[in-house]
Formats: sequence, structure tokens, C-alpha cells
Amino acid sequence: MTISAAQVKELREKTGLGLMDCKKALEEANGNIDLAIEELRKTSGVKASKKSGRSAADGLIGIMDNGPDRFMTEVNCETDFVARDESFVQFTEETLKTYANNSEKNLEQLLEEGIEANREKLVQKLGENIVVRRVARTVDSAVTGSYLHSNKKIGCLVSLEGGGESLANDIAMHAAATDPMAVSPDDIPKDIVDKEREIFKAQSEDSGKPPEIVEKMIEGKVSKFLSEVSLTEQDFVKDPNQKISKLLKDNNAHILNFIRYEVGEGIEVEKVDFASEVMSQIEG
Repeated sequence: MTISAAQVKELREKTGLGLMDCKKALEEANGNIDLAIEELRKTSGVKASKKSGRSAADGLIGIMDNGPDRFMTEVNCETDFVARDESFVQFTEETLKTYANNSEKNLEQLLEEGIEANREKLVQKLGENIVVRRVARTVDSAVTGSYLHSNKKIGCLVSLEGGGESLANDIAMHAAATDPMAVSPDDIPKDIVDKEREIFKAQSEDSGKPPEIVEKMIEGKVSKFLSEVSLTEQDFVKDPNQKISKLLKDNNAHILNFIRYEVGEGIEVEKVDFASEVMSQIEG
């Protein structure tokens, strides 16, 4: 039977899926909208699962307040082009709101709140793998702050004991900029410190200096490393003459924790054979 443009438009509005997918589904359903929707739900899930193995290292960070608490999400896609798509931006915002209103649930439980169904539809519409990667929130009963960079690729939440919101926001901005490894030197894992010490030792072996001097050089480098990667020991980005520890002391504050997200960090990006990619799309 002949499928009208009005029918295709109606199905697209109801599903958010592509023109050709909607037309094909309507043809197979003999123009029955409800049957076409049912079929598209099945096929969109299949096509979404096919794309799920592809690297998704681009995307957006989202941050919002809900009362005194602050919430953060990372949603990934494959390209910056899709990250700027209005549908992807809207999905990121909706995911963040769902999390803020259901923060007692873990990520797997959140996906069951309708996020997964919407994700599959978006994969079908945009043609890229899309992943709700992680979620985070500030500590209960804490003074909280946050920072989201203008490109929405880096975000940070901070929870303080004492101080005020302005201080928490400043520290969140600082941590977003400097990417510290931990709050204080004592929080740096021993294996990481030992690994750095071994590197510094190897670098100093041919110095020709006495062993006791070499040992002092190594420990000096370790101390410098710890101060560079520890939040409290860093120079404050808004006032390099003041360390974060001094800023906290002056405001009778203590950092409970910080959580920093950067889009795609730690994700190994798959090298794509574009010729094969085009052929796979042609073949469906």
C-alpha cells in the first residue's frame, strides 16, 4: 500500500526516529501506526546493540542543583558533531534531571527509569553509540559547590565541612582546572608514590653524587610530586601566592571530597576504518 507523508511525519513525531526507518516500518505494518511503533521498538533495540561496541569518547558533562545537593552526569557519544546536536543535549539534560530526582538509585536502576529506552531511540536517530557513563553527587549535609566549564566537557563537584558556597565553587573551579589526584598527600595510593620514587631513582643513578645526596634528591622530587597532585597543596589558581590549604584554614573549612569528570577520560578510542563503516551502514 502507499504510505503518505502525513503518516511518516506522525510516526517520526511519536518515535523521534529517521525518515526512512519510519517509512519502512509503516510499509511492513501496512500503514498501522501502532504496529509500526512496536516493530521500531524492536529494531531500534537491535540496531542500538550493534552500535554499543563502538568507542564513545566524546559527549557532555551535566551539573544541576536540587535543594542543597548537586548532581553530575557524563553522557558519551562518538563525535563532537553529535555532542552538539539538540536531541543529544536534551537527552543529557533529561538524564541529569532523572538522576537528581532519583539519586538513591544506582546507574543500572536509573536506566530502567526510561533512560535506556530513550537512549536506544537516540542511537537509532543519530546513528552513533551513546552511553550514560557515570553519575555523581555531593555529600549529604555538606556545604557544596560546583563548576561546569563553558564547553561542558569538564565538571567538578566539591563537598566541604565549614566555609561557604562561594569557597566551594572556587575550589571546584580550581580542581577542574588542575586535575588533582587526591585531596591531600596522605590520600595518594602508596603504589603510585612507590612507582614515582622508582622513576626518580632511575633518573638519579648516573648523577655521580654520593648515595646520601641522591636519596635526598629522590625524596625532594617525591615531595614535589605529592604537592603538585594533591588539591590542598596546590597554589590557588585565582591567587597563586596562596595554597588551597591556607584558603581552607582562613575559612575554617575542610574538604570532604571532590569529584571531577572530564569527557572521555580513560576511554580508549577505537580507530575506525571509514570505508568499512560506510559499507556496514549501507548493508544495514
